[in-house]
Amino acid sequence: MASMSDDSQTDAGAELIDRLRIIEEQPLDARADAYAALHDELSRRLEAGAVAPSDG
Repeated sequence: MASMSDDSQTDAGAELIDRLRIIEEQPLDARADAYAALHDELSRRLEAGAVAPSDG
């Protein structure tokens, strides 16, 4: 049985993959800006402790 944190990690992973697919469909200059924005967002999440370590 999957725990709620497993479900949220799966959802976050699927969301990230969807965002990456959208970014990859953009022209190169727009992709660079989108990847930079994604990097900034993920960095903020890590610095804020939003990503909990796994218990595995």
